[in-house]
Amino acid sequence: MVNEATIIKNPSGLHLRPAGILCKEALKFKSKISFRVRNVTANAKSVLSVLGACVKCGEEVEFICDGSDEEEALKAIIRLVDDRLGE
Repeated sequence: MVNEATIIKNPSGLHLRPAGILCKEALKFKSKISFRVRNVTANAKSVLSVLGACVKCGEEVEFICDGSDEEEALKAIIRLVDDRLGE
């Protein structure tokens, strides 16, 4: 299991479009990918779970990857989030 924290830089937080982009990337990997924000843990492979976490701009999010391709998955997810999920 590997984990890393990053800050959400999207002005509107993780609304529908960036949540969809995050999930699409997470689904490329076999590993379980989740994240923690405040006291909430969400499944990064589920749009509803990501939206339900109500992540806002400036919040620190810790991504946790566990599985056979966990290192690659974590690097890809962190890179995507740091690039503002295409926004």
